[in-house]
Amino acid sequence: MSDEPKTPPPIPPTPSADQASGKMDHDPGNIPPDQMRAIIDALQSELDELQGRVAAKDAQLEAANDKVLRSYADLDNMRKRVEREKEETAKYAITKFARDIVNVADNFERAILSVPAEAKQDNPALVALIDGVTLTEREFMNVLERHGVKRVAPQGEAFNPHHHQAVMETLNPDVAPGTVLQVFQPGYLIDDRVLRPAMVVVATGGAKPAKPSAQSAKQPDDDEAA
Repeated sequence: MSDEPKTPPPIPPTPSADQASGKMDHDPGNIPPDQMRAIIDALQSELDELQGRVAAKDAQLEAANDKVLRSYADLDNMRKRVEREKEETAKYAITKFARDIVNVADNFERAILSVPAEAKQDNPALVALIDGVTLTEREFMNVLERHGVKRVAPQGEAFNPHHHQAVMETLNPDVAPGTVLQVFQPGYLIDDRVLRPAMVVVATGGAKPAKPSAQSAKQPDDDEAA
């Protein structure tokens, strides 16, 4: 080891009073008014800028949220439309086929009605044939109804312009005007759509009661005066 004595570390100089008083330069009370106003204006300007940015971000967020909600609504409407179209396609897929096949049902009915009642007397074979055709027609109509096709035979009902087609009008004072008196050809519906309107004869009803004249309306007053 060396016998040389170690040099002690240098002692930092003691700050003077002027240097110590320099620490008070940042005291707000020592800032001149003009400089204070400049600082406040700068801070206010920065605050206004930040608030403007926040408002712009809020507007962008609201626009994006509105766009997302509109997209969800469009998707939901599209989903409902696809489901509705799918349901209608499944429901009315046999429309064209049903429009042709109902003519077969009409032929069954014509065949049954074409045989007069007296012809079936003492003719068991003809009776059995008509009974077979009747059962076949009934089963045929059951099959159509299972697939949503329903016959419309509105005799005695009120005329419905959506389901019936009037081919003739007949004066009949015994029924209300617009009553279906006769069905020339039955109609058919497939679910709630008209497959074929029923061809009907509509009653015009009796003559409408005449409105009382002004003279007859005044007659009771004249009688009371008498």
